Amino acid sequence: MIFFLFRTQVFLILVICLLFLPIYGRLSMSLVSFSPSPSPEGTGEIVERSLVFDVRSFGAVGDGVSDDTQAFQLAWDTACRAEESRILLVPKGNVFMIQSTIFTGPCVSGLTFKVEGTIMPPDGPDSWPKNKSKKQWLVFYRINGLTMKGGGLIDGRGEKWWNLPCKPHKGINGTTLPGPCDSPVAIRFFMSSNLRIEGLKIKNSPKFHFRFEDCQNVHIEKLIIRSPALSPNTDGIHIENTNNVRIYNSLISNGDDCVSIGAGCYNVDIKNIKCGPSHGISIGSLGNYNSRACVWNITVSESVIKNSDNGVRIKTWQGGRGSVSMVTFESMHMDNVRNPIIIDQYYCPLKNCINQTSAVSVSNVSYSNIRGTYDFRSFPMRFACSDSVPCTDIMLSQVELFPSQQGHILTNPFCWNVYGTVSTLTTPPLLCLQAGPPLMLPQHDVVPCY
Repeated sequence: MIFFLFRTQVFLILVICLLFLPIYGRLSMSLVSFSPSPSPEGTGEIVERSLVFDVRSFGAVGDGVSDDTQAFQLAWDTACRAEESRILLVPKGNVFMIQSTIFTGPCVSGLTFKVEGTIMPPDGPDSWPKNKSKKQWLVFYRINGLTMKGGGLIDGRGEKWWNLPCKPHKGINGTTLPGPCDSPVAIRFFMSSNLRIEGLKIKNSPKFHFRFEDCQNVHIEKLIIRSPALSPNTDGIHIENTNNVRIYNSLISNGDDCVSIGAGCYNVDIKNIKCGPSHGISIGSLGNYNSRACVWNITVSESVIKNSDNGVRIKTWQGGRGSVSMVTFESMHMDNVRNPIIIDQYYCPLKNCINQTSAVSVSNVSYSNIRGTYDFRSFPMRFACSDSVPCTDIMLSQVELFPSQQGHILTNPFCWNVYGTVSTLTTPPLLCLQAGPPLMLPQHDVVPCY
C-alpha cells in the first residue's frame, strides 16, 4: 500500500512538470531575447512574431530636451543584431531629440524602424554640437531590407538654418553673404538596398528632406513632406546613383524640387504625386563641373503640380557629358505653374557662367496628356537646347496649357535647337519645334549610358 501511494505521488509530480515545462521554456526563450533593459511596455515581447525594441527601454527620455542619441544608437545596435524579425519603436506621445548620428549595417534582414512619436534635431546651427557633422542628421548606411514607417512626425527644425546669411533669400536682392553655409540633410540613405519608406510625415528640413545615394530597390509611398515655399534647398526627395525606385501616392510642399533626380539614376517610376508650392519635379541639374551624367528610363505620371515655379523639368549645365533619355511625362495636371514644361541645357543659378560647347544630350523625351494653367509671365513650354548638342526625339501629344489669369492671351512656346514630333495639336501651338532628326549630329561623346 505504501509503495502504491509513493508511486502515485511520483506520477503526479511528473505530470505537473510536463504541464509546466513548455511555459518555462517559453519564458526562458523570451528572457534570452529581451533587450538589456526590458520596458514595462514589453520590449522583447513577441508581437505578430516580431521583437519590439522600445527606445525608452534603452534610456531614451522623450521630453524634447534630453539628448536621446545614445539610447537610439543602443536600441538600433541591439535590434540590428537580433536574428528574428524586429521593430525598433519610437513610441507615440513622446518627443525625442537626437543629434547627428549614423545607423550602420549590415543588419539581419527584416528590421522595421517604426516612428509613432516625434523625432527632432538640436534647434539650429548654434545648438549643433561642434564635433557633429552639419551636412547630415540621420544617416542609414549599408542597410539591406529596412522598412521605415509610422504615423509620427520627423521635424527638421530648419528655420534657423534657412536664416543663415549665406542663404539666397536672405541677401540683398537674392544675393548671398559670406559665412558658414553647411546645412544638414534630414534623412540620408547611403549604399543601401531593398528599402521601403511608408506613411511618414516630415517637415521643415534644414536642407533635403530625403536623400538616397548609391541605393537600389527603393519603394516610397504615402509620405507627407511640408516646408515653407521660401525655404532654400529643401528638396522633398533627392536620388543620386540610385536605381529601381518607386515613388507613389505622396504629398510634397516645399521650397525646392518635390522630387529631384541626379546623375546615375535609372528605372524610376513616379506616380500620383501632389506637388506644390515647389520647384516641380526635376531631372538634374546634370553635368556640373564638366562631369559625365547618365539618366534613363524615368516615368512621371498621374500627378498634380500646383503654384510652382516649374512643372516637369530637365536641367543640365554647359560643359557636361553623357545623356538623358527614355523619359516619359504623362497624365499631368498643372495649376498656375510658371514653366509647366521645360528643358534647359543652359542651367546656371550663378552669375557669369562660361559658355561651353559640350553638353549632356537630351533625347527620347515624351510629353502626353499634359493639361492645366500657367503663369502668363513665363513660357508654357520652353526648350532651350545646346547649340552643339541639340535635343532630339522630343514627342508631344494632348498638351493643353492656358493662362491662369483671365484676360491674357496665349503665350507662344520657346524653342532653341530642338527636334521632334507633335502627334496632336497643342495649346498653345508648338510651331517652333523642328521636325525629324537634325541634319548633323555632334561629333563628341553623346553615346547613351545604358
